[in-house]
Amino acid sequence: MSPTFSALAVRNYRIYILGAIVSNTGTWMQRIGQDWLVLQLTDSGTALGITTGLQLLPALLFSPIAGVVADRVPKRTVLRCTQVAMALPALLLGILAVTGVVEVWHVYVLAFVFGIGTAFDAPARQSFVVEIVGPKDLSNAVGLNSASFNLARMIGPAVAGLLIAALGSGVRAAGWVILVNAVSYLAVLTSLQLLDPTRLTPSTVTGTRQHAVRDGIAYVRSRPDLVLILTCVFFVGTFGMNFQMTSALMATQVFGKGAGEYGLLASIMAVGSLAGALMAARRGRPRLRFVVLAGAAFSVTEIVAGLMPTYATFAAVLPVLGLCALTMVTSANATIQLTSSPMMRGRVAALYLMVFMGGTPVGAPLIGWVGETFGARWMLLGGGGVTLVGIGLATAWYFHTQDAQREELRQNLRDLRWRHARRADLHGVQIH
Repeated sequence: MSPTFSALAVRNYRIYILGAIVSNTGTWMQRIGQDWLVLQLTDSGTALGITTGLQLLPALLFSPIAGVVADRVPKRTVLRCTQVAMALPALLLGILAVTGVVEVWHVYVLAFVFGIGTAFDAPARQSFVVEIVGPKDLSNAVGLNSASFNLARMIGPAVAGLLIAALGSGVRAAGWVILVNAVSYLAVLTSLQLLDPTRLTPSTVTGTRQHAVRDGIAYVRSRPDLVLILTCVFFVGTFGMNFQMTSALMATQVFGKGAGEYGLLASIMAVGSLAGALMAARRGRPRLRFVVLAGAAFSVTEIVAGLMPTYATFAAVLPVLGLCALTMVTSANATIQLTSSPMMRGRVAALYLMVFMGGTPVGAPLIGWVGETFGARWMLLGGGGVTLVGIGLATAWYFHTQDAQREELRQNLRDLRWRHARRADLHGVQIH
């Protein structure tokens, strides 16, 4: 089998990824439907940012606890519970919209509840992959996971945009799209049921341990490479990757387009994201420099996208933006999972998701306010600029830390040689 798809030789992984593709397609449909619903109710970039922020706020609040749960409870059990926890708020929001009684505060509340399910789902899902395929195929499986996510990202937004347009482009149309997502979680529940448990290699599960969250944070702090990755991911996730919000406002306010063209932008970006994920799946062990260079390239490309004069030129830049984003995210994810201790993998994955998704509750309303006050283009220009500066400062800190560690090692070696020499002198004195 081609190195790009080697993890698909594992039967359990084939079953798992098929369920994930169906569910991810529904998730992307809901993202488009939910954003369109908010725009129909408020016509406000700030409201759109608040919705995105509330949906991702639980990642900031609960990810450390979710990481402990992923390390202490069988991950298959956790995933079954989280699918139900995400399906129920999607079902309720869809019903409220279809019946025409939805208000914007309903969206806010249900987006937050949906985010709680996502916060507990993500670290368990991330760390469950190694139990399915083992360490040998982990890097490839992480890349294929991203590829499946972006395949869904190509299909979901385009289908959602066309469906909304076909159903009248109103509140009820958005509601039907959200209901599709509620049903899609059945695919993951079915795939989890069909997995062969004898072919899984679960990590050792132990009871609750005091200071488990603190131990995870201390472990990350002791690893400058992980700190650099998490810092780069924070800036990209907080200020750069607000695609659903920036694309919505660029499409509607700058270029005067409708739901169909808005959904098409997300699918166009996903072409580049899918290419980046497949490239990552083909690579062997990821390198730290991929994370930094891809993050810097993403920042520059986002600034370029903000300068594009037409809908067509803006759309043409999006595949490059998606390619850079997915190269960084996939490399960061694989590096963290491959280099972390198995006992800490769930907590490290949770901290990764906390900084990647949890910064959005701060960044999304701010970016939304910038778009509403200064124009949608400044969402991209400002976000790309802040991200580039943040990655530059984090990289400079990392090299400074490495230089300090090398100097400390050299000093320790000098001290060790001096102590050996001193003991030899004393030994010589005692002999005489």
